Amino acid sequence: MTADWWSKSLAGIVAGFTLAVAMAGLLAWAGPGGVDAINKTQLVMWTIAPLWLTAMSLVFLFPSGVHAWAWLGGANVLAWIGVALARAVAG
Repeated sequence: MTADWWSKSLAGIVAGFTLAVAMAGLLAWAGPGGVDAINKTQLVMWTIAPLWLTAMSLVFLFPSGVHAWAWLGGANVLAWIGVALARAVAG
């Protein structure tokens, strides 16, 4: 067990969750049928858990907690910009 186990875990929990929500938002806004597609809410809701678990699992491959926070933070910024752009284009 390494010294930065806690920072990697927190990066996966916090930044991984916000990244999973942003990716689900991209699916909702930019996916087929737009945000108003029938039964799309269930699909979007259920994609958050596997995306979050993937982020929480892969975070331990980073060499340090700082790297994990930096990469997940950058991915969050890009994903949320994508959500904002998809919302602007869709409506």
